[in-house]
Amino acid sequence: MRSIQRRLSLGLISVMVIVGLVLAQTSLWLFEMGLQRYLEAGLRNDSESLLVALVRGPQGLQLDERRLSPAYQRPFSGHYFRIDFDDVHWRSRSLWDQDLPKLEQTGLHSNLQLGPEGQRLLVLRTDYRRLGQSISISVAQDYTPVRESFLRMQQVGLGLGLAGLLLILILQRVTVRRALRPLEQAREQIAQLQRGQRSQLDEQVPLELEPLVAQINHLLAHTEDSLKRSRNALGNLGHALKTPLAVLLSLASNPKLQAHPELRQLLEEQLEQVQQRLNRELNRARLAGDALPGALFDCDAELPGLLATLNMIHGEHLDLSYQAAPGLQLPWDREDLLELLGNLLDNACKWADAEVALSVWQTAQGYGLAVDDDGPGIPEEQRSQVFSRGTRLDEQTDGHGLGLGIVRDIVESWGGALRLLESPQGGLRVLIELPKR
Repeated sequence: MRSIQRRLSLGLISVMVIVGLVLAQTSLWLFEMGLQRYLEAGLRNDSESLLVALVRGPQGLQLDERRLSPAYQRPFSGHYFRIDFDDVHWRSRSLWDQDLPKLEQTGLHSNLQLGPEGQRLLVLRTDYRRLGQSISISVAQDYTPVRESFLRMQQVGLGLGLAGLLLILILQRVTVRRALRPLEQAREQIAQLQRGQRSQLDEQVPLELEPLVAQINHLLAHTEDSLKRSRNALGNLGHALKTPLAVLLSLASNPKLQAHPELRQLLEEQLEQVQQRLNRELNRARLAGDALPGALFDCDAELPGLLATLNMIHGEHLDLSYQAAPGLQLPWDREDLLELLGNLLDNACKWADAEVALSVWQTAQGYGLAVDDDGPGIPEEQRSQVFSRGTRLDEQTDGHGLGLGIVRDIVESWGGALRLLESPQGGLRVLIELPKR
């Protein structure tokens, strides 16, 4: 969601900056062109006034200085002229010791420099014919004060434009956040679905999101219904098969089959495997309960019930305890963790004398689980054998030898490690190290 906001913000910033720069440059260019046209009209009036000041004298053309503006008399006043006819040219006294260059073409010209202060001139050359002679009049005006005012105005406009852009960006960010708030709420609700804190998404969403939310809710309802039906079907099938299976086991031990020992042994082995798998699936369905799809394992909510169930199965003489940080949640499926811990604790309860302890903790690298008992333990040279399915080191203890094999498969599928160690309580410690997800 943040990446969407970032892309929208960057896209809008880029568009606004480009459009703003184009508009600003275009506006400034048009303003400057308009200002020059305005000044050009003034220069044209000055040029016509100079033309009127040209009169016929005893020696031909002469300039009537009484008709000239005082600005043409003051040195470097910012107003200048040059008059060319035949091979003669006159210039204003305001030029002092400078000279106004003769322009090659008529019309308006800018950015000519003059004087010790480097005045920038706007020059207009106009050609006339008066008293039978061709006359070229160039009038100039200092453009520096106007240009400085224009630059100051440009800076003020740039500052106002940046302030306006910043304000628009702030408003845009607020608008985008409000517009994307329903998506953020949907994302949070999906995260709650993953944690098993809700079963469906809220349907009070904008019109554009209603089809998406409706499809997700439909899929969630269908998935939950399928899981419930599968679990119920599994339980029903298991209970339906228990009685026929018990009858078949009784028939397999019938004395009439003693004449066929190989057949009898084969039947007993196959029926015992069926009974093992059936008991495993029934226990898994019973431990799963009515969890929501995708529910995670909450230690505070799940462990007390699991230990109470094992206490009822193995007797109240066992002291079952657990240690976990308050509010700790393991980021794996609840059913898989119930199966893993159920097998570990069930195995520990079978071998323990009086005490079984479960520890769950979180580290920087991941999570750790340890189950300790005070039973006889397992010699180090025999520990590798117990991971094989169906392997039992003591045939006198009830069980089918599947527990640690199942646990190992689950741990390996999660990329973790399973080790058998000596417990501080004198029995066996099963240590599981799981990486972060």
